[in-house]
Amino acid sequence: MLNNYHSEQKLYIVRKTALIIGSGLGGLATALRLSAKGYKVCMLEKYYQVGGRLNQLKKDGFTFDIGPSFFSMSYEFEELFADCAIDNPLDLHELDPIYSVYFEGKKTPYLIHKDIEKLAATFGDIEPNFKEKLANYLGKAKEIFHDTEYRIIKRNFDSLWQYALAMLTVPIKHSPMLFRSMWKELQRHFSSQEVKVIFSLVAFFLGSTPFDTPAVYSLLNYTELEHDGYWCVKGGMYQIATSIREILEESGVEIHYNTEIVAPIETTDGRLAGFSDQNGKIWTADVYVCNADAAFFRGEVLKRKKYTEPKLDNMQWTLAPFTIYLGIKGTIDNFYHHNYFLGNNFEAYANKIFKTAVSPQKPYYYVNVSSKTTPSCAPEGCENLFILCPVPDLRFKSNWDDREELANTIIKDLGERIGYDLLSNTISRTIFDPIDWRDKFNLYKGSGLGLAHGLNQVGALRPANFDEKFDNLFYVGASTIPGTGLPIVLISSKLVSQRIEKAFPNPYHSLLKKHSPKSMPEALV
Repeated sequence: MLNNYHSEQKLYIVRKTALIIGSGLGGLATALRLSAKGYKVCMLEKYYQVGGRLNQLKKDGFTFDIGPSFFSMSYEFEELFADCAIDNPLDLHELDPIYSVYFEGKKTPYLIHKDIEKLAATFGDIEPNFKEKLANYLGKAKEIFHDTEYRIIKRNFDSLWQYALAMLTVPIKHSPMLFRSMWKELQRHFSSQEVKVIFSLVAFFLGSTPFDTPAVYSLLNYTELEHDGYWCVKGGMYQIATSIREILEESGVEIHYNTEIVAPIETTDGRLAGFSDQNGKIWTADVYVCNADAAFFRGEVLKRKKYTEPKLDNMQWTLAPFTIYLGIKGTIDNFYHHNYFLGNNFEAYANKIFKTAVSPQKPYYYVNVSSKTTPSCAPEGCENLFILCPVPDLRFKSNWDDREELANTIIKDLGERIGYDLLSNTISRTIFDPIDWRDKFNLYKGSGLGLAHGLNQVGALRPANFDEKFDNLFYVGASTIPGTGLPIVLISSKLVSQRIEKAFPNPYHSLLKKHSPKSMPEALV
């Protein structure tokens, strides 16, 4: 029949439709993958612009990345666009140094480089035989990374039994790493407190502490120091969201803002008939993909008994962010893109502060100055500072009336450490406390990165990327598999897209592969 298309006959192919709830990076990447396969995609977003946590704030002439300020495994972005036959629109910039670390009482920071010779020069005086120790430590981390990359991380699991069988294929020599903490693993290799603290900071990227994070995640040290390093995007991290959004809009994807899903429309045949939003409007599709938190959505919207509030509270959640966005008059020397400011009581601080109802008196915090790599983020002669202080989530500290006091404490401390009066040179100031993060982006109890990565919440033990009841509902993002972090969420988008293509193949895409656009049948859309 196709051969007769140019005569009198026409073939109409119905495109499969997909509704994506949420436009974080997981939702955007899934929309890109599905639209490239011929699915007709529509997106719903609670916020007024795309991005989720990967968002942007513009105020008083300054531009701030609201959330993520860097990433590793940059090749996952290359793979995303290559999978969709699109040239990578992002101008990626590798960080060097990858970050700096300031300890209380020390004026000079430790500069962390991918270059092992530079690292050895940095730590040689405080860690004897540093190069040999680091080579041994990273060698083990490298093996874990590559022994799990395709066996565990980059694959779907249909059952816990299948996951267990896959785990048996991982070399048994790695099994002790599951049962000791990252901090204990560092103690096995290094004696210097400074070295152990600095290399344990990657645990905070998972939204936890090195005392609660399994040692297998030492693989993150391999990704930062040897494998790929850290990267940012010229023009700011929000370029990731806007670039994908522009591609989606050009390909006909509809994005509806200020739209929050509140209830499912159920059928009796095991499938969803649709969802209703806060205004009572019904949204329907063949396939639904949830980019909201996979655990929270099951409880709040789907009302699943396994995900009631008490049960959600008993799960392990990542730390909450307390963020300050400062526009500062003047330029500040000795600042890098990526900076940590720490005290001298790391273990006591980490073990107490994140599970109490009290704000820290001497906070540990992270500072990003994107105007150092993208000058357009601040007016001439100014800097934009993004400050993130990990704090207890709303399960432990529900009242944030002291937010201004905590912000002043952090800003004053930072100013004293860098020798610059930030308080009197502040042009613009915005604070997001955990309540703001919860309300703006539906983060459960303000948890910054969703579910943590404890031993009982890794791999297929996380909420699945397919629904337990509805066979046309799927999940993507930080709280489902494989886990949190920008590149890992891109992997999540690939995994869920593979599931959808298998369960709901799109005949329109099969024709796209066989015929040029000019010879394509009309699509009934």
